[in-house]
Amino acid sequence: MKRSTTLVLIIVALISSCVTQNEGAISNNSLPPLIGTWKLIEAIVIDKGDTTTTDYTQKVSFIKIINDSHFAFLQHDLNNGKDSTAVVFTSGGGSYSLKDTLYTEHLEYCSDREWEGNDFIFGIKIKNDTLVQSGIEKIESAGVNRLNIEKYVRVKQ
Repeated sequence: MKRSTTLVLIIVALISSCVTQNEGAISNNSLPPLIGTWKLIEAIVIDKGDTTTTDYTQKVSFIKIINDSHFAFLQHDLNNGKDSTAVVFTSGGGSYSLKDTLYTEHLEYCSDREWEGNDFIFGIKIKNDTLVQSGIEKIESAGVNRLNIEKYVRVKQ
């Protein structure tokens, strides 16, 4: 009897540990696909009829980090600011909302202070590990009114 009780307790412990591991796996997979760290690969900006394409794999690095309620972005050049391609470190972040494929950023913090307090609405598409967001960036006080299309890849952990 003592032996069968011990065996039952061992089986229950094993089943409990398997259920706990499966629950963790399910909750991780149930996260919205937008949540994570994204590396900007390319940006296309159309401003007053002029189109500028920037390759973010060569001289500049830009990442966007998105959790369940907020986003943040960071940008700097890859030459440590030591040549003519140097760019000023740029960062920003704030809260966001997501409804279907409509992603709205409320920029609360930005190294370019004129951009703070503005909302930016983007359509998003996620396919596998690629995120494409496109929308109008408009800030009347700064004279900004342009279409911005950005292509990101998910940063692997």
